[in-house]
Amino acid sequence: MKIKKILISQPEPANLEKSPYRNLVNKHNVDITFFKFFEVVGIPVAEFRKTRIHISEYTAIIFNSKNSIDHFFRMLKELRETVSEDMKYFCSTEAIALYLQNYIQYRKRKVFFGNQYFSDLLEVMGKHRDEKFLFPCSDEKQTEYTKALDKAKFKYTKAPMYTSAPKDLTKFNLKEYDAIALFSPIGVRSLIKSFPNIKDQDILIAAFGTSTHAALKEAGIKLTIAAPTQSAPSMAIAIENFIMGKEQDAVIASKGEIVKHGVRNTITSAPKKAKPVIANKEVYKQRMEEKKAQAAARRAARAAERAKKEAEALKAAATEKKATEKKVAEKKTTEKKTAEKKTVEKKTVEKKTVAKKTAEKKSAAKK
Repeated sequence: MKIKKILISQPEPANLEKSPYRNLVNKHNVDITFFKFFEVVGIPVAEFRKTRIHISEYTAIIFNSKNSIDHFFRMLKELRETVSEDMKYFCSTEAIALYLQNYIQYRKRKVFFGNQYFSDLLEVMGKHRDEKFLFPCSDEKQTEYTKALDKAKFKYTKAPMYTSAPKDLTKFNLKEYDAIALFSPIGVRSLIKSFPNIKDQDILIAAFGTSTHAALKEAGIKLTIAAPTQSAPSMAIAIENFIMGKEQDAVIASKGEIVKHGVRNTITSAPKKAKPVIANKEVYKQRMEEKKAQAAARRAARAAERAKKEAEALKAAATEKKATEKKVAEKKTTEKKTAEKKTVEKKTVEKKTVAKKTAEKKSAAKK
């Protein structure tokens, strides 16, 4: 079956030429319609208060999406609560961590993030197990993220702050499309809500991620194009391989399985570089000593820099103090001189007054 028109359940990219779908349009003349199948709606503050969660009682926040950041700070504002400057922020990726700049002074806060997947973040969080974690999330009872946190035995509190609401898709005539691409279980639910008989329609279904595959299986909907695979790490490549008649390989089910609702160029992580093996113990000891010496030198340099800054700060404070004392002394001298001048002027006036009165008395006596 040829694919000439496809419905992608995602927002339209800002620049199609830079998106993963450009080959489908330019090379295979596929007509693509982009439309997000659900919308994120914030949970009202009155409903959140029923959870009796006090944000100020927590020492660390976990963010797995930009939506969670937006709704966390929205809720914070509506609750009229503030967070301590010592609050730690744990983000699943660097992009999400940088998004925090919209709400906090990024460089003055303690922000941590994983390399690519949520499991990478769990490794970072493992060094901070004593923290009291809060996880702003959707109102879904169980997700891949909560399962991962539970499996890693982290002590955290789930804080539902938003919900994913299916959109009305009935404006689309599915007979006009050859395929639909889905990326999340909520997308599957939205499709079924608008088209209850979707499994009986003659349309190909493409899906990304094993959680989306499971939702389709549960609904009894046939999955034709599955991603990610070794040869097709993205949905765009999986569709292109299908059009070209390439055989599909097995779906990847690795730590990269936990994905957000959005376009993924790849799910496979780059292989880690193997650490060099040092067979000679003497060489190993020597290298360790060199590393220790280098670390000590760095610590000494940092300590010297701190001492220099403190000395400069003390010198500046002393200079400022002397300048202030000089100004005060000058002011007192000026005030003293002014007072003395006024005293002299007063005595002169009094002398003139006495002399005048004396002259008047003498004049009166002569008369």
